[in-house]
Amino acid sequence: DYLDNGNNKMAIQQADKLLKKHKDLHCAKVLKAIGLQRTGKQDEAYALAQEVAALEPTDDNSLQALTILYREMHRPELVTKLYEAAVKKVPNSEEYHSHLFMAYARVGEYKKMQQAGMALYKIVPKNPYYFWSVMSLIMQSISAQDENLSKTMFLPLAERMVEKMVKEDKIEAEAEVELYYMILERLEKYKEALDVVRGKLGEKLTSELQSRENKCMAMYKKLCRWPECNALSRRLLLKNSDDWQFYITYFDSVFQLIDESWTPPPEEEHSLEGEVHYSIEQAVKFIEERITEESKSSRPLRGPYLAKLELIRRLRYRGCNDEYKLGDPEELMFQYFKKFGDKPCCFTDLKVFVDLLPSSQYTKFISQLLEVIPLPAAAESEVALPADIKALQQHLCVVQLSRLLGIYHTMDKKQKLTVVRELMLRYRHGLEFGKSCLKTELQFSDYYCLLAVHLLLDLWLEGEDMAVWQCLTLLEEGLSHSPSNAQFKLLLIRIYCRLGAFEPVAELYSSLDAKHIQHDTIGYLLTRYAESLGHYAAASQSCNFALRFFHSNQKDTSEYIIQAYKYGAFEKIPEFIAFRNRLNSSLHFAQVRTERMLLDLLLEANISTSLEESIKSMSLSPEEDDIPWKDLRDNRDLTVLFNWDPKDRDISEEHRKLSLEEETMWLRIRSLTLRLISGLPTLSHTIQPKNSEKTAENGVSSKIDTIRTLLQQLEAAVDSGKKFLEQKIQYPVLGPPPTRMAGFFSNGSCQCQTSLFYLVSDIYELDTNGLEDSAEIQERIGNSFKSLVERLTDLFNKCKGDLIEVRDGTLKTHPNLLENLVFFVETISMALWVSSYCDSVLRPFKSNLQKKKKKKKESGVAMPPVFTHFLDYVTELQTLTSNVIDHIKGLEIILTALKLEELSLKDTLLLQEEKKFTKTVQGKVQSSYHHSVQEIGELLKKRLDTIKKLKI
Repeated sequence: DYLDNGNNKMAIQQADKLLKKHKDLHCAKVLKAIGLQRTGKQDEAYALAQEVAALEPTDDNSLQALTILYREMHRPELVTKLYEAAVKKVPNSEEYHSHLFMAYARVGEYKKMQQAGMALYKIVPKNPYYFWSVMSLIMQSISAQDENLSKTMFLPLAERMVEKMVKEDKIEAEAEVELYYMILERLEKYKEALDVVRGKLGEKLTSELQSRENKCMAMYKKLCRWPECNALSRRLLLKNSDDWQFYITYFDSVFQLIDESWTPPPEEEHSLEGEVHYSIEQAVKFIEERITEESKSSRPLRGPYLAKLELIRRLRYRGCNDEYKLGDPEELMFQYFKKFGDKPCCFTDLKVFVDLLPSSQYTKFISQLLEVIPLPAAAESEVALPADIKALQQHLCVVQLSRLLGIYHTMDKKQKLTVVRELMLRYRHGLEFGKSCLKTELQFSDYYCLLAVHLLLDLWLEGEDMAVWQCLTLLEEGLSHSPSNAQFKLLLIRIYCRLGAFEPVAELYSSLDAKHIQHDTIGYLLTRYAESLGHYAAASQSCNFALRFFHSNQKDTSEYIIQAYKYGAFEKIPEFIAFRNRLNSSLHFAQVRTERMLLDLLLEANISTSLEESIKSMSLSPEEDDIPWKDLRDNRDLTVLFNWDPKDRDISEEHRKLSLEEETMWLRIRSLTLRLISGLPTLSHTIQPKNSEKTAENGVSSKIDTIRTLLQQLEAAVDSGKKFLEQKIQYPVLGPPPTRMAGFFSNGSCQCQTSLFYLVSDIYELDTNGLEDSAEIQERIGNSFKSLVERLTDLFNKCKGDLIEVRDGTLKTHPNLLENLVFFVETISMALWVSSYCDSVLRPFKSNLQKKKKKKKESGVAMPPVFTHFLDYVTELQTLTSNVIDHIKGLEIILTALKLEELSLKDTLLLQEEKKFTKTVQGKVQSSYHHSVQEIGELLKKRLDTIKKLKI
């Protein structure tokens, strides 16, 4: 009970009391171990658990408790050992055998699962156990590296096992038929699979709607049996003329048959599935009949009308539209709008077919649509507003189409602003229809507000600075009426980040309440900006959110797989495995892991713990690279923001490809930087006799080789990054955000960081060769120190300037200065880690020299120049950091003094209620910058304290 309530200390005390009376009570020991594990005493818990496990318990309580403990320790492999021992002692226990099978399933031991399944079947001859074993064979075939092996050994064996059951007439459940079908499909025995589905066994396929038909269709396609495809889809469309997938198959098969000049056999049936259509005339007639049928149905169906447009599109593509009079697409779309214009889906339906319209007809088409909307007459200068929700939906559909057809893009600034005003008027008027809406429901007119913001974004990109503040104002107003609108929130997040304000973003993102997989698909919106805008605490938190999801994915997927076995949902098992693999090779996962470790080092290394301890706690090593470069998957959802842009302005496949390439390059640079830093402690001073290179072959000398190899790789990654940026790629404003790579190169951080690691190599050389005859190395090191200080000063100069300024009554932010400051802090921290390595090398040299001095009692022993170089360097670092801290204090003062209220919002377009939101927005941006500067300042002060300790 105490454990369930989270009172772990009491649980430990109770377990101790019990153990005093019965010192061999296994279960009490394990429960105590669970308490210890949950209070952070992992080692004690593990020792206690192993003590019990060594006794090979067979009582259910101890086994269950140990299973829970090992799961919490993320050590599922220990559970298998536990039940292997239990099964040996109690060989006829069905329960222990099935627990052993599930334990193997958790760790993916497919061969052992197959054996455990058969052992279970021998004790208790139940079908599910037999098929667990068959499924484990399929899993062996999926996970086998050699495809040949899987097709010649595992799958044929699985097929024979099922055939044995079929012959003995022992097939009972639908899952077993599904499994048989899955094996035949993977063996590419499509004909046999088709026979199974169409035969007696196929009658068991009842749980899914049209399960048999869908499977037949899939096999017909694989076998290129187009007559059957056609007849089956035709038959299914007669049953339900609204099922879009069958229209697609119907058209595909008709055109395949035309291309093959297929004709029906003279005497027999057309095909196994009945009558076949094999000419365009038949297809046209069939679609017309569906539309006639639809007009008689009680519920309007969209399928037949859209099918007609789809057929026109395909005929046009084949260049033979005019012979078959299907009608004018413009007229058909107009009729479709009249019928379905008041449904929100009308826009998305028509969006697919707008390329059938000639561009010269766009304006006419929109006017035609507007004429049929029942808007009450209004005075000359006034806007005609809809009287009910239906008219509002119709009008909204037309506005979305206008944007899609590029009508708004051709307008000039004045016209665009007029449209924005009109859209906002319609938005506010539409709120009346949603007065009874719950907080969690969206307002009917929300899209008007979004479309207005899109127009303002166009103006902003054309150089109108004021427009971006209006965007934020309108979105904040929209959000106040529709607090659950995710689109408002996502757009706000993107715009605030573009302006360099991260503070409001954290709250917006958490109110989105991202669930499960969304941490991978939209998490990039958060993690890309948090650290680069100087919000270290929020960055840490957002990385944690994501990592928690990725780590739990491992554990959760195992549970899904086990449930699938229990309930016979075999076809889901490979899907779960593929899902897990896709998440493990997620680009976002690799990025968050790398950035999180760099961030932790930045915030803690040599401040609260030593660099060496920090790296050890992360189990980092320069030799190991755990990123699956070849299999990286880009799981980002780049279309999560609604967009009504024409194709040429929208995000393209090319953009996605380029963005992935850029993200991977940046990840490689960051990952190599992290590995180079993790190599620093491995070099730390180990006293070796001079010329002992031989003895050090596996020791430190190989470590410096690792560092030098990594440095070459970093140089190569930087070069390819620079080449990539020469393309000057512009992503759409709502497309993927660019990485931090451009800033990293242009502000000089990159040159600083690489030269730091070259310095490490030189210092190491000095360390191994000693101070005698090292004048050349010493001079090289001295020059490195000088050029480093110059580069850092340059970098600081690129951070100077106002973060927020008021220009012509408009606020202008400079996020690039903030990003440069963040890079400066990171680079100076690296400089300090390298300096403490220099310090650890030079200190022993100095004390040796001082001992020599004392022995010789001479004051004339000259100090080697490297010491003065180092001292000068440290002093200059200290001065530079103090200057930056003073600069930051100055920024804080300016930001605090900035009186935004006095900003003359000259723009007369702003209404009174909008001014209130504008104030809020500008306040949020100001406060966010203030917060960033504070966090950066705090961190630099801590770094300054570490510099002061660096005096040899």
